[in-house]
Amino acid sequence: MKPSAVLIKKYGNRRLYDTAGSRYVNLDDLAALIRAGKDVRVVDAKTGQDLTRVVLTQIITEDARGKPTGLPLELLRQLIIASDEVRQEFLMWYLKSAFDTYQKVQETVQSRLSEVQSAILSPVEMMKRFLGATGTSQERTESSEVEMLRRRVADLEAQLKKSASRKQRRTRR
Repeated sequence: MKPSAVLIKKYGNRRLYDTAGSRYVNLDDLAALIRAGKDVRVVDAKTGQDLTRVVLTQIITEDARGKPTGLPLELLRQLIIASDEVRQEFLMWYLKSAFDTYQKVQETVQSRLSEVQSAILSPVEMMKRFLGATGTSQERTESSEVEMLRRRVADLEAQLKKSASRKQRRTRR
């Protein structure tokens, strides 16, 4: 079941009021809500007209200000040119399809990284169990060698965790 939308009222003085949180918010606050998975709906406080699309576009515009990245110039030009409804609908369908595909690829990559991480950690866990197991006196090696191996395994685990967290941070960017 989809959670209900966070209702934001926009007043004539350009102020945005979060009705659920009973507080005034800015565009950064709205962007944070959206990134947190909230469904945000913005309406004109007087008329009730839906302004969500306009405000979300404003958030994207403000976010791109001063950054060399963002939407390609040619795409922005085509959005302006696409004034007739058919062309605009096609462009919106295309952008949504491209974004959906991007999300699926990201999910697949994350899934594969988790599988790889599990596969890497499995041999380490087996070695840990082997080193932690006690056997007969004939099977035991000197305790200093075992302790050295345990420290080495712990060092390797720490390196793997650092490497995995770096990879996750790179994929999130």
